[in-house]
Amino acid sequence: MHWKVGKVKITKVVEMETVGSTRFILPLASNDEIQKLPWLIPHFATEEGRLKMSIHSLVLETPSRRIVVDTGLGNDKQGRNVPTWNNRNTPFLEMMAAAGFPPESIDTVLCTHLHVDHVGWNTKLVGGKWVPAFPRARYVFGRAEYEHWRDHSSEPDMQAVFNDSVKPIVDADRADLIPSDHRLSDEISMIPTPGHSPGHVSILIQSDGEQGLLTGDVAHHPCQMAHLAWSSTADSDQAQSAVTRAALFGRFADTPTLVIGGHFSAGHIRREGDAFRFVALPS
Repeated sequence: MHWKVGKVKITKVVEMETVGSTRFILPLASNDEIQKLPWLIPHFATEEGRLKMSIHSLVLETPSRRIVVDTGLGNDKQGRNVPTWNNRNTPFLEMMAAAGFPPESIDTVLCTHLHVDHVGWNTKLVGGKWVPAFPRARYVFGRAEYEHWRDHSSEPDMQAVFNDSVKPIVDADRADLIPSDHRLSDEISMIPTPGHSPGHVSILIQSDGEQGLLTGDVAHHPCQMAHLAWSSTADSDQAQSAVTRAALFGRFADTPTLVIGGHFSAGHIRREGDAFRFVALPS
């Protein structure tokens, strides 16, 4: 799937799509509650109220850069809490190459945060060693996010992910640590959006008078636009994540800004009462 924001081209490369089985991440999003939001159907939910979500990377082509935003689950990983995320063997890098983005053509990898499903393809297993999957890229991590993970990397749910998908990048001297309001290029800048994780950032794209917003995991699903207090079980600070959602969606609501989520596809944010709804763009 492709979109354009001025001179910036955005391509979504999907690693995994799911329908349902999402109550572990959004427990308040019951089928009945989702059916009360008919604007979610059919793009973001089924008629039965089951959520549609994906794990994907977004490739940004600017006049001067090729940037991969978030890198999914990866292959050969172990120690993941979700059983099907372990020991995966998928042709994701081959799919990227077939779409015109061979790994060696990428100059920047930008992670909105360092959770398991956003860093997996940072590395690949070669000869028993984790090496950068994008061999010529600089990997851009938020400094606050990285330091939090580094300082908590002995915790069981963080240890494996940090050790196989983050630390090898730093050890290879491929990492750039940035402030949460960093400007990466003329077109790409960061917006601090803490709550889901301590150093989470969203990405603002500005080119030729047009705007795009890559929200990361400020919301896992558009239903959280209607229910700002529906925080994810994966949020490190659920109260802060709700405040961040209200502020970010309020900033871009009722504007022509193209919005793409970390686990859902493109649309525009519209105000609806005290909250928001999401108007999907055609696939």
